[in-house]
Amino acid sequence: MCGIVGLFLKDRSLEPKLGEMLTDMLVTMTDRGPDSAGIAIYGSDAGDLGKLTVQSDNASADFETIGVDLGKAIGAQVSIRVKDTHAVLEMPMSKIEEARGALADLRPNVRVMSAGDTIEIYKEVGLPKDVAARFEVSKMSGSHGIGHTRMATESAVTTMGAHPFSTGTDQCLVHNGSLSNHNSLRRKLMRDGVRIESQNDTEVGAAYLSWKMQNGSTLGEALESSLEDLDGFFTFVVGTKDGFGVVRDPIACKPAVMAETDQYVAFGSEYRALVNLPGIEDARVWEPEPATVYFWNH
Repeated sequence: MCGIVGLFLKDRSLEPKLGEMLTDMLVTMTDRGPDSAGIAIYGSDAGDLGKLTVQSDNASADFETIGVDLGKAIGAQVSIRVKDTHAVLEMPMSKIEEARGALADLRPNVRVMSAGDTIEIYKEVGLPKDVAARFEVSKMSGSHGIGHTRMATESAVTTMGAHPFSTGTDQCLVHNGSLSNHNSLRRKLMRDGVRIESQNDTEVGAAYLSWKMQNGSTLGEALESSLEDLDGFFTFVVGTKDGFGVVRDPIACKPAVMAETDQYVAFGSEYRALVNLPGIEDARVWEPEPATVYFWNH
């Protein structure tokens, strides 16, 4: 079943409250999928610095000297912020891909959750309120973010099976629904060199959009193409460094509602996820049309 939320801020004065508002929205959707949860936050751009957000089931051992070891491997300074089972590694953006390769050798049990200038993804098995509390999501600031609470239907209840999925720099995706052609599409994308690390059909959807954009499509064009190339039923909410997009399949059997004011654009699987947002009583509220791409950017 799953529950999705998303919040794109137009009013910069709300940015310190992004994590707090997004957490409240996600916790409200708990009964749509209580087995795992995750949130992607788009924070401030640190100039030439990039970030790898990583996860380990043995964080105390894996993270103890990871910054020093990785810095030596890539020949650059690496700083680290540890948050429970996750850590954010900051380094020159030009070293991000080299660092991913080095991590596979230095810490084979460490998984990359996201990479980019601004994105940080935190996800784990458990209830949304517990996952959010572990990573202190309510204290995070940023310009936009998306969240997901999962009911596993097509893959195991694991950290790697949880949403959001990130398969491109500063890109991520959450999904409610099921794709029927994900296995054949997974094989095609992997032959083309696209990195896919789980058996979750949603990661294939994310990888498809990344692949389209790497080959010259805008996010809007990639979402339009998904309506032809992806079989099944789906509601996608997608994040990029400066944008936020939504698309539903032509049947649109999965619930979705959006609200827009001068301060924000919000998405929820149900309206109750939006009721505590500021000014919601004056918002334009609507159900996204089937096979229609919606996109906002800064």
